[in-house]
Amino acid sequence: MVRVLLVVIIFCGLQCKTLAQNIRVHDPVMIKQNGVYYLFCTGKGISVFSSTDMKNWKEEKPVFNAPPAWAVEAVPGFKGHVWAPDVSFHNGKFYLYYSVSAFGKNTSCIGVATNETLNSQEKNFKWVDHGKVIQSVPGRDLWNAIDPNLIYDDAQIPWLVFGSFWSGMKLVKLDKTLTKIADPQEWYTVSKRSRDFKRADHDGGDAAVEAPFIFKHKQYYYLFVSFDYCCKGVDSNYKIMVGRAEKIHGPYVDKDGKRMDEGGGSLLRGGDAAWPGVGHNAVYTFDGVDYLVFHAYDAADQGKPKLKIEKLLWHDDGWPYVE
Repeated sequence: MVRVLLVVIIFCGLQCKTLAQNIRVHDPVMIKQNGVYYLFCTGKGISVFSSTDMKNWKEEKPVFNAPPAWAVEAVPGFKGHVWAPDVSFHNGKFYLYYSVSAFGKNTSCIGVATNETLNSQEKNFKWVDHGKVIQSVPGRDLWNAIDPNLIYDDAQIPWLVFGSFWSGMKLVKLDKTLTKIADPQEWYTVSKRSRDFKRADHDGGDAAVEAPFIFKHKQYYYLFVSFDYCCKGVDSNYKIMVGRAEKIHGPYVDKDGKRMDEGGGSLLRGGDAAWPGVGHNAVYTFDGVDYLVFHAYDAADQGKPKLKIEKLLWHDDGWPYVE
């Protein structure tokens, strides 16, 4: 009896260490496979968590054990801290886009890796890196190749929306392999804010918009972005903005009819005293329910970024809201 009790206590202790609520994350994205939710977020090698209820999370092994060689070559000083992934399932595989960048600069790349399963216990679990999809170069590009999100339009054409600061959020058509830009190229600017162009090209400036995510609901494509500043703990003033369009390339407009590529955007979710900055969101439908997934800075815990998941609801006029 004593031995059985001891085993139970040891097992419970191990479980308590691996399962946690209110986990610390940045830039979370999520997908579901066989009843298990998988969360990917910014971290060394891309951080991964799993859960069966979206509340209790188990930390999994990171996607990369070592920095991809191409990324080390493309971004001087890169040591494996990967930003802002995006996960989706197409062509019988899971596609994981990710960002490699120098902080505050547009020396940046978006790469992509694939896997046949997200369950690390299955025999065919293996991340295959396909390398660079898009690269931004200081002095050549006035845009930043980070914060990717893959979306298909109604014609089943794949697009990648991405960007941070500089000249705004870009939308580019992808090749059907999802690993490179389509030829001929097709680009659009879908959201941007005014920028002080007296600044040097290598300076992101004051056009604080990033983290684009496109979600189709009924007849509209909804573009979610984050305004203002993340990564400042309790001083963060991040907020989630939204606009919509009937075509995937826009123009996206807010509730007042102002175009998002002219600075527009309607507030969906702002911060408060408890959570001063909220943002870098994703939107998903699980079992017929829409969810807003994002991170928020916890004022009660020295401004550390925590995972937030809230139900996303829709007004009769088609605009989203959270309770």
